[in-house]
Amino acid sequence: MPKPAHSSCPPDLAIAGGGLAGGLVALALTKLRPDLNILLIEAGDHFGGNHIWSFFDSDVEPEHHWLVDPLISRRWDSYEVHFPDYSRSLHNGYCSIESDNLDRRLRTTVPAKALKTGQTIERVEKNLVRLVDGTEISAAAVLDVRGGGDISALENGWQKFCGQMLRLKQPHGLERPIIMDATVEQIDGYRFVYCLPFSDTEIFVEDTYYADTAELDSTACQIRIAEYAADRGWEIDAVLNEEKGQLPVLYGGDFEAFWNANPGVDARAGARAALIQPITSYSLPMAVQTAIMIAAMPVVDQNSLDKKLRNLATQHWKNGKFYRMLCAMMFKAAQPEKRYRTLQHTYAKDEELIKRFYAGKTTMLDQIALLSGKPPVPISKALPIMMKFR
Repeated sequence: MPKPAHSSCPPDLAIAGGGLAGGLVALALTKLRPDLNILLIEAGDHFGGNHIWSFFDSDVEPEHHWLVDPLISRRWDSYEVHFPDYSRSLHNGYCSIESDNLDRRLRTTVPAKALKTGQTIERVEKNLVRLVDGTEISAAAVLDVRGGGDISALENGWQKFCGQMLRLKQPHGLERPIIMDATVEQIDGYRFVYCLPFSDTEIFVEDTYYADTAELDSTACQIRIAEYAADRGWEIDAVLNEEKGQLPVLYGGDFEAFWNANPGVDARAGARAALIQPITSYSLPMAVQTAIMIAAMPVVDQNSLDKKLRNLATQHWKNGKFYRMLCAMMFKAAQPEKRYRTLQHTYAKDEELIKRFYAGKTTMLDQIALLSGKPPVPISKALPIMMKFR
């Protein structure tokens, strides 16, 4: 027998999933629509899990920075990339958010009655969230932001990673992040090391792979992080935290079949709706856009949310066609140990083009420029892929 949740005032919106996307929706609604009674439901005891989310300043519209600025742990005014053929510094601001900041902001900003942790969701449907313990939560509207779900209808590679926050015995000497250091040995596809200097002696170092499979050897990654630090002359005093994960890099498939394989509601956000940057799998820019869009809706009900978010996800998929073609070239046309050439080719372009590239705003001229010059993959393998994406 279902157990109805005891509440004298059912929520106007139940947000199923308290990660980044769900948390930003809750924060935006608390600020812009305090008249709405919301409920944010999270399976873990901590909103946001154990993550560091990063983004470029140009990824988020200037008028929307108010939503993320209070969450930022560290901001830098530039960053570096290193490839076998060249190194480069770029002057686009870069920001990182630690999940502890999201959890803290939610608990100090959103009313306590609107936050529910330690509650695993069994399923969602229109106007209803059912928990695994049988409790049913009725709501005027339900938003599903529980993660990627079933992606078997899509074609994808994997961005997998293991990162450690290191405390060093001496200063590391970095003034800005290294977004990609692809001068390291190329193993299991495109491999690079990612470094975020949080203080003079604290630095987050991540070993990252664009690989064909999701299997991650954490021990090997830990060894390679230690070797990378030693090669740079960094003596590790302690490992303060570790993060690891596997993110799909989408380069094809049937979007409608993906959508239908994940039943429930059409009101979906985050990875559940494939609202991610196709190349990087970054989710924050679209999570911000989605949260602001929902908060701006004059009426937040199930039918309106379903229609609005289904349209957003469908349009985002259509807009990502060029990016998926580039991903397909990297995964299907390049030999695994030479996949780095795709990003090496991209980062040689104009700096403003690169900003638009990451923000998902490439123009037709940008796309022509990105396909010009010496091809990073064999033409014989690139042409069939390009024809497929015409």
